[in-house]
Amino acid sequence: MSLMTDEDDVAERYRRAVTASTQWVFWRRTTPVDTFTALAQACRDLGVEEWDRYGQTGAVARLEREVAELLGKESAVFVPSGVMAQQAVLRVWCDRRGSRRVALPQLSHLLHHEEDGPRLVHGLRLEHLTEGRRLPGAEDLEQLPGHLGAALVELPLRDAGCLLPSWEELSGLSGSARARGVPLHLDGARLWESQPSYGRPLDEVAALFDSVYVSFYKGLGAMAGACVAADQDVVDEVRLWRTRMGGTVFTMTPYALGALVGLRTELPRMGEYLAGARAIAQALTAHGFRVHPEVPHTCTFEVYADGRAVDVNERLVGLVERTGVQLSPLWRQTDDPGTVVNELACYADALRADPAQVAAWFAEVVRP
Repeated sequence: MSLMTDEDDVAERYRRAVTASTQWVFWRRTTPVDTFTALAQACRDLGVEEWDRYGQTGAVARLEREVAELLGKESAVFVPSGVMAQQAVLRVWCDRRGSRRVALPQLSHLLHHEEDGPRLVHGLRLEHLTEGRRLPGAEDLEQLPGHLGAALVELPLRDAGCLLPSWEELSGLSGSARARGVPLHLDGARLWESQPSYGRPLDEVAALFDSVYVSFYKGLGAMAGACVAADQDVVDEVRLWRTRMGGTVFTMTPYALGALVGLRTELPRMGEYLAGARAIAQALTAHGFRVHPEVPHTCTFEVYADGRAVDVNERLVGLVERTGVQLSPLWRQTDDPGTVVNELACYADALRADPAQVAAWFAEVVRP
């Protein structure tokens, strides 16, 4: 007897339809053949002729130097995953401060997507700097009593709709942390996408923080991987924790190579992607959709509509099957039973789409 639910059936139909689609709108279309072919060409173009060995030399060392320079930090270390990278650097700060307390937003990735790893693996005590979708400021850190090991800010706060604090709010929080002697760490999984909103160079943004984590597989389109950038002595300790946590694998060249490509091809386009997201958001608003934030802070934003996810997704799958257009991810039901939400990430494919046509497709899916 099959245990497949209606939702499972829709998800499987969606997967097959997207695989067969000929036009993508949000996120990126990639295949193993395309990716590895591009990496082979990148080896030739970038002159990468040797493998790294356990993260030494080769493309990995080159990537670390480039990221450190971009962010204005003394050094950087490549880590296979962002989860490992951030747990490692927070452990370093907490050991130095003699406190396992880390202040961070309630909606932080560390609290919602890491299976309690920071506490179980490192004994970290994650305490709320803010609640819900409110972004942290200087006053939030000042009102949190006691001895902290570190504080963390996520730019943007993804689970709040990719919201960014203002430059003044961010600078104030940085000043408060330094006055208190608390290391301030940046969860910069989407820092590349955030920078255009501030209109300031990456190193000026990174200067507000004692350590910075950046991801390579999101905005830059690499296969996987991350870097932590900070002072040399902090990076040296993160390298130790990378080894202790099993992250110093025999070779990491394919991941580093993809990141090097992304720094050259995707990073310069982040301003275009933000403009494209705002154009699509404006078109959706004109069709009566609720967009959050109303003017996107990054190239990723949320769109809300009335309906049930099971019904909306059935129509979405039908549109993808009929047109060959990968319009969007599947919709999710919100806490409000009558409202659905989708997260839209605008990269190169989104720029090739007509915003008015995208909005019309959304209207067809949500309003039969």
